Amino acid sequence: MLSTRQLHLNIGARTLVEGLDWHIEAGQCWSVIGRNGAGKSTLLRTLAGLRRPDAGGVAIHGRALADWPLEQLARERAFLAQSRSDAFSYRAIETVLAARHPYHANRYWEGSDDYRIAHAALASMQVAELAERDVRTLSGGERQRVAIAAMLAQDTPLLLLDEPANALDLAHQVSVMGLLARLCREQNKTAVMVGHDLNLAHSVSSHALLLMGDGRWLAGPVAQVMRAEILSEYLGHPIDIIEHGTRRIFIPKEDIA
Repeated sequence: MLSTRQLHLNIGARTLVEGLDWHIEAGQCWSVIGRNGAGKSTLLRTLAGLRRPDAGGVAIHGRALADWPLEQLARERAFLAQSRSDAFSYRAIETVLAARHPYHANRYWEGSDDYRIAHAALASMQVAELAERDVRTLSGGERQRVAIAAMLAQDTPLLLLDEPANALDLAHQVSVMGLLARLCREQNKTAVMVGHDLNLAHSVSSHALLLMGDGRWLAGPVAQVMRAEILSEYLGHPIDIIEHGTRRIFIPKEDIA
């Protein structure tokens, strides 16, 4: 589905990611984990084709991103940014319908299928009642769920999400992340998500990519990668793992002087 070859990412003179050879298969759900400034958002924007690699390349289905016509690429991958700015007064339903543009071909107006898909996406995010609301009047969590609904309405096999749980309350964090995991498991979609909640990441992800922020990285199944000693090194703080039934709970150790 998605691969990188000897990918290098820099910020100024600083190396964030060096020599990333990474292969993501259809149906996998990946979490990208690292400290602030480790390059997580930079990597996600590069995977989406919104930033050029400093070296190496990114491919979808073995085809380099630069070789994809934009309309076709928009039918293959959807990108959820970490933050957004709503400069204009759009209704929530209009915001979601905009994600259907790659399927319009020569049509100017949305069709009945676009409306059906958009309303279903809003309902899946439990914001159907907000369809006619101006997005600028929504709370941060409501606006985030509308943004995820737009991503779902785009109906792509690859989902790239930068902190999807951002601004969501606990119940919606669990429901949204659970929905994304089901899409991978039941519809064979592929998700790559940036996040900071280790417990959420472990509960929904099949794989994890850890970024150190100095070029080093580690990728693999969560059972191999999300281990206490490894996470402690990559996050710069000692982590304890508690077994609770079938769950693993990640807790930062107290640092008491």
